Amino acid sequence: MGPTFELRTQNSELRTLNRKTMKITLISPKGPLYRHRTGIFRKSLRVAPLTLTTLASLIPDHLNARVSLLDEGIEDLPTSIDADLVGMTVITGTAPRSYELAKQFRAEGKTVVLGGPHVTLMPEEAQLHADAIVTGYAEETWPQLLNDFQSGQLKPRYDMAPDFSFENLDNIPFPRRDLLDKKAFKSMNTFEATRGCVHKCDFCVVPSAWGRRPFLKPIQHVVDDIRQSGARHLVFYDLNIITNRRYAKELFTALIPLRIKWFGLATTLLVEDEELMDLLCKSGCRGLLVGFESLSEGSLADSNKRFNRPSTYADVVEQLHRRGIAINGTFVFGNDSDTIDSFEQVKDFVLSSGIDLPRFSLLTPFPGTPLFNQLDSQDRITTRDWSLYDGQHVVFKPARLTEEELLTGHEAIWRDIYSYKSMAIRNTRRLQHRLKLLPVIVAANIGYRYYAQNLSTFYNCLGGAL
Repeated sequence: MGPTFELRTQNSELRTLNRKTMKITLISPKGPLYRHRTGIFRKSLRVAPLTLTTLASLIPDHLNARVSLLDEGIEDLPTSIDADLVGMTVITGTAPRSYELAKQFRAEGKTVVLGGPHVTLMPEEAQLHADAIVTGYAEETWPQLLNDFQSGQLKPRYDMAPDFSFENLDNIPFPRRDLLDKKAFKSMNTFEATRGCVHKCDFCVVPSAWGRRPFLKPIQHVVDDIRQSGARHLVFYDLNIITNRRYAKELFTALIPLRIKWFGLATTLLVEDEELMDLLCKSGCRGLLVGFESLSEGSLADSNKRFNRPSTYADVVEQLHRRGIAINGTFVFGNDSDTIDSFEQVKDFVLSSGIDLPRFSLLTPFPGTPLFNQLDSQDRITTRDWSLYDGQHVVFKPARLTEEELLTGHEAIWRDIYSYKSMAIRNTRRLQHRLKLLPVIVAANIGYRYYAQNLSTFYNCLGGAL
């Protein structure tokens, strides 16, 4: 029994260890809006997220890993989680819950990894609560982290490379949609073609977290993903699908033969390009979320979103409706130019224009953004309880409104716009252009009506989430 035998034994034990199944649990923690049982969004407004399914697809095959996905927005966490490593994706509103869970899991001897927008914006804070953090997009760093964990060489931090590009990746796997509970969502058919945005709105986390360079997936990959899924009706999660117009035109052209119907997000700049709009329509687009934000030029200037021009909004709505495209129009209240009259002005515009699905939020200075830094320097941030940073709580001192006026006006416009009378007014305007979409529009309106009628039940917006 000499040294050679001992070495062979050690190598055999090492190979056995390497073949051991790695147990990975990926979690999307709950926040004030999205939480099982007591959340405010019903199934009619829920489509499957892509973050956890994308992370699951990036796990290297040679690790022989067993992965499970848990989303606290649709289910309670089990009392016991059997995992070697727990990864959590963190947005600002879910940061406190994420840190709470991280403390629990680490006390149980599990390795905890945190990533997501909040971690990218606040890495030093997140590092205090995790064994490792991942900043930026994880296509390259997440597999590297898992390999390091397997070999016992886990680093405390993994940052996206400055030259990251989808074009530099050897392989882009399709998201593991099969790992989610299909019964929990209105639709499982969610996709993305791009990430990022070229604009620099002061309130937006995107330019602060990932810069202004758009990240474009190969168009053939997008088409192949849609084909292999068999999806006929789908949602693109891209923050601004027209961020690169040349790419957008090529993408829309490639989608035409698929004969799909899809919903996505774009800016008002869409209507400046007639060819782009025509291709958008031909590709199967039937609905867009458009960030109008405000009817005030001053408010748009305050937020560095000057490319939005309120004088063109009616034309934006008309152009999209003429092409049979429904509009999920978003508006934000709380900018320094906003007054008590801003709520009524927006209400009148929404009703007169016939926006299909209006959505309202309170200006939220997410940490790491220029807006947060500005308000913080003016001593106007009233709380650093990140669980309140969800677009529905007042977390700063407004300039021309009291906090109570901002909160009350916000709740009132939700109730008024989603009264049965207002819903009827909005959804009978230009009806001839939207008959085929009417069932979807009505279902979404009913879902938002539930939200609007229960804001005060689910929230005490000046004091915290219930």
